[in-house]
Amino acid sequence: MRASKPRTAAVAAVVFAALVGVLLSGCQWRGLNSITMPGTEGNGPGSFDVQAQLPNVNNLQPNSRVRVDDVNVGTVTKIERQGWHALVTIRLNGDVSLPENATAKLGQTSLLGSQHVELAPPAGVPPTGRLRQGSLIPLQNAGAYPTTEQTLAAVSLLFNGGGVGQLHDIVETLSTALRGREKDLRSLIEQLDRFVGYVDGQTGDIIDATTSLDRLAGTFANQRPVVDRALQTIPDALSVLKDEREHLAEALDQLGKFSAVAADSVNQTKVNLVAELKDLAPVVRSLANAGPALTRSLGMLAAFPFPIDTLQNWLRGDYGNLSVTIDLTLSRLDQSFFTGTRFEGDLTKLELQWGRTIGQMPSPYTYGNPLIAPYHLDQGP
Repeated sequence: MRASKPRTAAVAAVVFAALVGVLLSGCQWRGLNSITMPGTEGNGPGSFDVQAQLPNVNNLQPNSRVRVDDVNVGTVTKIERQGWHALVTIRLNGDVSLPENATAKLGQTSLLGSQHVELAPPAGVPPTGRLRQGSLIPLQNAGAYPTTEQTLAAVSLLFNGGGVGQLHDIVETLSTALRGREKDLRSLIEQLDRFVGYVDGQTGDIIDATTSLDRLAGTFANQRPVVDRALQTIPDALSVLKDEREHLAEALDQLGKFSAVAADSVNQTKVNLVAELKDLAPVVRSLANAGPALTRSLGMLAAFPFPIDTLQNWLRGDYGNLSVTIDLTLSRLDQSFFTGTRFEGDLTKLELQWGRTIGQMPSPYTYGNPLIAPYHLDQGP
């Protein structure tokens, strides 16, 4: 009986401690998970608390493990509701080093294992800062791995209602449809491959066309008031065209009749027209050959009797020197006034009868120049 007294005292002490814990926790008592269990992580020196917003906690309980790379580094100390999501308080060991923008996901240790919180550095973005006392992992950095129930439900849907039983029918139908058409299918695949290659080679042009289309759309957007006015005006214009439909049809009919008359006239006169054009060709050719002389004469006509080309040779400032040679020979008068008349050549013949010889006087029938071979008294009266 003496040996049983110490054992009875130890049991009494444990019961007393449990009663004290119940009294201290009051209404917050929810089983053994309501108190910190011995042997859990996050209770050593330097440990700190952080919070994480999770969309769903499922069967997560206080004292659940917190892991980094499958290593226990902390413990869940508190779970509470915050709006439409859960706010989980986590106590981590002092040597845990994670960036401030770390992620938190609800995971499961094994197929039938317990749930835990998995912390990890962010994926796809550079890490910033460091988790410390009071840090909060926001909801956009939280998530959850598929649970066992979700996995089994997906597998059940796949095998029961997901159409796996129809795979045989699908394969058999495709085999029947393509039987004997292997070459056509191979040709189709090759053509699709070339088409995709061509499209890939035109990527730059497609992008440029899209950019141009975007600029065009922007131009239309900038001209939206003008487009609105145009859309408001077009119905009135169409109404006017509708009212003038009969007149427009009559005008087109008359235009068709005029075209028929014009075509008939051209067909009837084309022979004469061709002949007249052939006769006009020598005249046009002569006019073209006389083009340089004609342009020079026009330049002289504007400043007659002083050619404009040589006007600066004698007009210097406010004075000008002028030397005039007047040719009053009969041949020159004949050339100037009677050329093309019935009296053409009469004065020249008279002058020749008076003793003027060819080559010694100016004459339209010689190459003499009155400025070089002027009239002399011994050449006749």
